[in-house]
Order: sequence, then structure tokens, then C-alpha cells
Amino acid sequence: MTFVEKQTLIPQAQYAKALRPLLPDEAFAPDPSKLVILFINLTILILGWAIAKHLDRWNLYLVWLYLPLAVVMGNSVIVLLFSSHDLMHGSVIRNSRLSYIIGFIGLTMLWMPPTLWKAVHNRVHHNKTNSLNDPDRNYLSEQPKTWGKWIQNLFVPSNEVNFIWLTVGMATAWGVHTFRNLTSVLLFNCESVNYVPAAFKVSTKERWKIAAEFLLITIIHLSILAYLEFNLLKIALSYFLPCGIGYAGVMFYIYTNHMLCQMTSVNDPLVNSVSLRVPKLVDKLHLNFSYHTEHHIFPGINSDYYPLVQKLLEIHYPGCINLLNFAEAWRLLMQSPRHYKNEITFTDWIGEKSVICPLSQTYKN
Repeated sequence: MTFVEKQTLIPQAQYAKALRPLLPDEAFAPDPSKLVILFINLTILILGWAIAKHLDRWNLYLVWLYLPLAVVMGNSVIVLLFSSHDLMHGSVIRNSRLSYIIGFIGLTMLWMPPTLWKAVHNRVHHNKTNSLNDPDRNYLSEQPKTWGKWIQNLFVPSNEVNFIWLTVGMATAWGVHTFRNLTSVLLFNCESVNYVPAAFKVSTKERWKIAAEFLLITIIHLSILAYLEFNLLKIALSYFLPCGIGYAGVMFYIYTNHMLCQMTSVNDPLVNSVSLRVPKLVDKLHLNFSYHTEHHIFPGINSDYYPLVQKLLEIHYPGCINLLNFAEAWRLLMQSPRHYKNEITFTDWIGEKSVICPLSQTYKN
């Protein structure tokens, strides 16, 4: 027997209430072992910089040997975000002060102040997922063509994007995303800011805290570059290349998490979120971040239990979850426009095309 046939939007809390009794209590217990993963990847970055400090002593024909390490460091940037993400949702440890300190360390390579992350991600995105008020959604066609909208249109995967700009965007779009939200709250802190998809406000205390955190993050990054002696070869291979790889990996997940979905006025994760099928090794490395619908139903659950949540969804809400192979999700992104004409219709930059969201299922039987 299933709980529901998918015909109307269902609030996230209703899924959680239905599935919670079917999950073991340990799924909701903190898992401090995830801290080991965070610190291992932080150590990888530090060792990478320590090796890069001596690159000027290498024969030039041997410098390419550093590239595999740069790739590993790039993956560590991804893992730092995902492990910090779990930490700040409360699934790793319960000590809020310690979580804040470690979260700051983990998010530093992403240029993301932890107070801003808690506001934009935990508080706003999770409660208003893919709605008009979600800062992470696609822009509306009717929104003004600001610099933020222009850059996103230039970078994001769509049937209009230029391959070169897509490549540039994969490495830099995370920075644009952070810069938009950071400047929105620090410079204006009002809901009328028009260069973000949806502006939000923070308290005065949070605003000052975000500014202080960002200043400290900037000092840390400058310290890393100073340690590398501002040497072009060193910073290119051990700073910019790993960051670019890491940001590209993060953006792949972010693009496929929600951008294919219709907008929803009710926060229904089975409609406004996508889970991906990726190789098991990738799930192991990235803390099951591909199980994104499951995460939106239970944000604070141990990520090891996302596969169990998915099995329960397939049993009790058959055919309702947006579950795609990672290659198929990317193909659909590249075949459709990236602006919302209305809740279930995509359109292009000039608003001429009309493409029904391929994952639209509000009235799916």
C-alpha cells in the first residue's frame, strides 16, 4: 500500500511525518566520524600547498606530475563543502559553538561565511525550496536583466549556452553565487535587491558577523597565496586549479539539484528537487550528496541513511521521486532554457520560447 498517489503538492513535513517511524533512531543521532572526513580533506589541501611551495625547484618537464594532486585537492574542496553542509545541519555533532568553528574552517575554501550559509541555505533555501522566495532558483523571465541575471544566463547549462562560457562558468559560478548573496545582505539587506533571484534579509547582528567572517576568510586566502610566495606557477597549480575543479564539481550538483524542476508554492521535495544516480565511489567520496530529495525531506539525518529514505520513498510514493542518472540530468539541462516563464514553463533570455519543465509532475498519476 502507498501513502499517496501523486496528484497534488504535499508539504515536506508531511513526508517526514509519514516516513520517520520507518527509520531507525540511529539515523537521527549525530555522527562525529564525519569530522574525520572533513579534516582528512583539509590535510590534503595543506599537504598540497606544502608540496607546491617547492615547485620552483622542479624541472619544468616534471611539473605535470603535480596535476593528479591538483585533481585530488579539487575533490577535497568539494568534500569540505559537503561535510560542512552536514555539520551545519546538525547531523555530525550537537555542540553549536564547535560546529560553528569547524564549519568556518570547512567553508573557508568556498569563500562562504558560515553565518551567511546558515541564512541562505538552512533558513531560506530549505524552507522555500524552488519557490518565488528561493535565492537558489532560476531567474524569472519577467525579472529585470541585471548583471546577476546576465552572468547566470551566460554561465548556466542550457540550450543557449556557449561551450566556452559554460566551461568558465563551471569554475567560477560558485563565486558568483556567493558574491551575489554576500553583497545583497552586506550592502542592502532588503528584499528589493533585484540582481539576485530572490533577496532575503538577515538581522543586524548576523550582518556584522557575516562581514567579520568574510574579512577573516579573505585574510586566510591571502595568507595561502603569501605562503606560495605569489608565484604564478605555484598558485595556478595549487590554488586556482584545485578551486576551479572543486567549484565545478559543486556546481554540477547545484545545477542538477533543482534547476530542472518546476517552481512550487508548497515545499514539496518530490516535485522541486532531484536525486541523482552516480557511481557508488562518487557517493562514498561525496557523502551521498546525490540523494538530494531525501536530504530535503530530512535535512538533519545522517547522510549514510539517505539510501534507506530513497527506498522508502520508492515503496510508499512510487513513481513520484525525480530520480535521474547524472548524465541524463545534464542532458536535460543542456536541452532546455533556464528562465521561468511560469511555474512549469521554461523560456529563453528574450522570452520567446516556451518549454514545459521535463520533470513537471504536479498532476502526475
